[in-house]
Amino acid sequence: MTAQFDVTGIGNAIVDVLTHVEDAFLAEHGLVKGAMRLIDGEQAESLYKQMPPGVECSGGSAGNTMAGVASLGARGAYVGKVAQDQLGDVFAHDMRSGGIHFETAPSKSGTPTARCLVLVTGDAQRTMNTYLGACVELGPEDIDEDVIRQSKVTYMEGYLWDPPGAKEAFLKAARIAHEAGRKVSLSLSDGFCVDRHRAEFLDLVEHHVDILFANEAEITSLYQVGFEEAAALVRGKCEYAALTRSEKGAVILANGDSYNVPAEKVAQVVDTTGAGDLYASGFLAGYTQGRSPAECGRLGAICAAEVISHYGARPETSLSALVQELMG
Repeated sequence: MTAQFDVTGIGNAIVDVLTHVEDAFLAEHGLVKGAMRLIDGEQAESLYKQMPPGVECSGGSAGNTMAGVASLGARGAYVGKVAQDQLGDVFAHDMRSGGIHFETAPSKSGTPTARCLVLVTGDAQRTMNTYLGACVELGPEDIDEDVIRQSKVTYMEGYLWDPPGAKEAFLKAARIAHEAGRKVSLSLSDGFCVDRHRAEFLDLVEHHVDILFANEAEITSLYQVGFEEAAALVRGKCEYAALTRSEKGAVILANGDSYNVPAEKVAQVVDTTGAGDLYASGFLAGYTQGRSPAECGRLGAICAAEVISHYGARPETSLSALVQELMG
């Protein structure tokens, strides 16, 4: 059956507020550089008031990935919960104007749209403070079965694996996808997520996921061993495992084989926000085009390099044009 969509992403629909800060700001507020933490509405309001002026843009891990997928010319859909408020309207507009199918019913509970306060330090590290807001209301009723059946790959961010309803939503989507002969993909997202859900993530990887994305810290945390041993342990658990190692490139495990793909050169690293998200964009777009594992890895590296070369977590140039220039 011909697929209507290449990739459908399921994730936290979040508007990012990005700003530059000094290391002293992180220390003053007891924040761990490079980490993500969940905050409540009161904390979000307090921190926002103390932040320097920032830039607002639609974000969310899977949302960023889908923006990259669309920029590559692939067909994408997105499932995520926003409120009927200004930020919710902004998020929906950004997704749809990018050519992404987004029809999830908005929340009517009065809980505001989620936002992530992203503090970027001089070394390009991003420290994220996330208020989930309406995101936590995503449930299995929000899964459009026809969209999942019509998607070559259904992709979920690990950040979503907290509320019970979201877990049910993803497991429902995974079941529908596999029954339709489609593929299921997961990003571990953050060491924070792995620490909270290690046992469940191990089960997901072995029994529900075909394509896994993890950086070095996440995969070593998942198996609680060094990188080489972790790579050996995940081998064969899913069809593909894309293990990224920042400037060291990535190791792609696919059908019993291993591919070392170098990182793409970047003139200057400005902001690492979205690097993993855009890596997934390139890899998944390549996968749905039938490219080889090494080519998928190269596509991921190109997309990640583009997004870390500027401020913000979504591409600023046409990724399809960039790939054509670099890969032909």
